[in-house]
Amino acid sequence: MIIQISPEIKAMHFQNFGSIVYLLQFPSQNILIDTSSKENEKELISSLYTLNLSPKNINTIILTHAHYDHTENINLFSNAKIYGNFTKQINTDHTQTEIKNILPISSFESLNPNFKIHKTPGHTQGDIIIQYKNILFSGDIIFHDGYIGRTDFPESNQQKMNQSLEFIKTLKFDILCPGH
Repeated sequence: MIIQISPEIKAMHFQNFGSIVYLLQFPSQNILIDTSSKENEKELISSLYTLNLSPKNINTIILTHAHYDHTENINLFSNAKIYGNFTKQINTDHTQTEIKNILPISSFESLNPNFKIHKTPGHTQGDIIIQYKNILFSGDIIFHDGYIGRTDFPESNQQKMNQSLEFIKTLKFDILCPGH
């Protein structure tokens, strides 16, 4: 299912477990925030085709963190630069997916001044949130209705999660776009 968030932003929801994938379309750039789990590969491709895009039209991917349910489809996007706040895949539940050539998230932010990237550890050490205008993409830090991401993984830290949640309270945004 595709939901329009704003004129340039669409959310792709899937039937199987995996993250929501957000598409941000600009005249010279098609950005995905997260790529969902392998179980959603066909539905992700189909959604892109519905939007008159193919995987080769995606030139930027931002990963909110390294869990499989947000990263497993990066191999579909051979033309994309991949940005994140981690150096390798952290495996928690499924087989490890190697993510190569991750560019530092700071280099994306410096090229795109309309975006503010904030490091928000807690769910994982490498979590980030992305703010674009009045929209906050929160990954697995915070969900609708006040739910928060799990902190019972080996790489989680409840104290850092609490600090990240307090930081989010200081941000001004109108639309929350969570990872699930």
